[in-house]
Amino acid sequence: MIRPFRNSLAALFLSTAALHAQTAPLSAIDWLDHTPTVTLDMGLPLYEAPVSEGVATPAINVSPLSETSQDAVGLLPSNVTGLPASLWSASEADTLSGLVAAQRPEVLPAMQALLYTLLLAEADAPRETGVTNELLLARVDKLVEMGALEQAEALLERAGPTTPSLFKRWFDVTLLMGQEARACEALIAAPHLATDYASRIFCTARAGDWRAAALTLDTAKALGLISEELDALLLRFLDPELFEGEPLLVAANGPDPLKFRLYEAIGEGQTAARLPRPYAHADLRDTAGWKAQLEAAERLARTSALHENALLGIYTEGSPSASGMIWDRVAALQAFDRAVTKQDLRDVSDTLPQAWAAMQQVHLEVPFARLYGPDLLQLPLQGVTARLARDIALLSSDYERAARSGPRDFLAGLALGTPPRKPTDPVHRAIADAFHDAGVPQEISSMLARGQLGESLLTAMELMNDGAAGNLGALTEALATFRAVGLEDTARRAALQVALLDTRG
Repeated sequence: MIRPFRNSLAALFLSTAALHAQTAPLSAIDWLDHTPTVTLDMGLPLYEAPVSEGVATPAINVSPLSETSQDAVGLLPSNVTGLPASLWSASEADTLSGLVAAQRPEVLPAMQALLYTLLLAEADAPRETGVTNELLLARVDKLVEMGALEQAEALLERAGPTTPSLFKRWFDVTLLMGQEARACEALIAAPHLATDYASRIFCTARAGDWRAAALTLDTAKALGLISEELDALLLRFLDPELFEGEPLLVAANGPDPLKFRLYEAIGEGQTAARLPRPYAHADLRDTAGWKAQLEAAERLARTSALHENALLGIYTEGSPSASGMIWDRVAALQAFDRAVTKQDLRDVSDTLPQAWAAMQQVHLEVPFARLYGPDLLQLPLQGVTARLARDIALLSSDYERAARSGPRDFLAGLALGTPPRKPTDPVHRAIADAFHDAGVPQEISSMLARGQLGESLLTAMELMNDGAAGNLGALTEALATFRAVGLEDTARRAALQVALLDTRG
């Protein structure tokens, strides 16, 4: 049962079209049902944001801004995020960039959603304290780390990659996406944007001027301006016939987007599975085998860089021809998907536990819940299967409906915002305290009093990640902070994820 999806990941995050208001029990900015929902109501004043039921890719016009204002660049305006324009303006740029860099995007999907919103938000620039565009660079770097390459590219193009630091990131992102043509055109037109000779040589060759590229390489080599590895790679790229029958090159150093593309271009591509997450996009191409595509899709889905419908599409692309590990996972997911499609209660009951266990193995429970939670609520399941289906649906956007469809236990109360005051389980107690007596920690209260909203949210997100790892005091403080600033939906989703998932690994 493959849900309709768009190949463009940017469309999943950047849509500002087809927005409409929706009556909801919470102040909602349920921006694009496909990603973890973020509720953003600051209460200072109230921002009621619309909801998107569909996706559309907006036209992105590149309009370079002055260096002093590029930190203000974003893709989501205030009327979409619900965040005030003063989000960053009362904080120091170096403090904010450090907090952005410290975020751990693979812990909780609820925190991923909030992090994406902050990274893509359009807001007034912070106070500069060091490197120009420091916050913008940190935001782009975090998007790349999460594997959200299309979002990073769009943010860079919105800013205008007209400085060496911004251009370097734009060039690297396009290389990782296999779409470097426009970046190369810009580099040939303005060579000063690149601080290294290797990228100039690569782009000159791509433009068809092989003679100039070879001359530049010889000059750079003679002057000691290029490494031995890049020299060997570029020589083979420029004249592959000269090296026929020679031993294969061995990657000498760590990954680099240009080296990665050069190895690929000379037919000696590196295995993306052993490289950082952004390189996984190379394995999503049709030229990669199904197993490589599956592994790449799982890596990217864990940080919401790949939409769950795209993940399902890859899972159901073929029939497993082997058993064990990933093939057992694919088989379990496919069997459950067929059962749900047919709405066969017996088959759903038989296949749901195995499919759920398979998703737990790779920490993809929330994407699974977003795919199937609403469907499971429609089926009249019984017994243990009904309880499991209810718990899965609690991890979806229909968590309030799920709470009303099952037992009136701690989880149901939490989903409705009224958990029991004194549960016996220590984790449940820490969560309940945030919904009853706990206040905002003094450090964050002081930030909020100074108008440092973005800094406060990033600090609370660090606390939330510590809480998910087992620090119960941090868990209470983080949830209390989100609720105090109006992030009720985020608080409930994060709390449900901590209560239902194994987040201590």
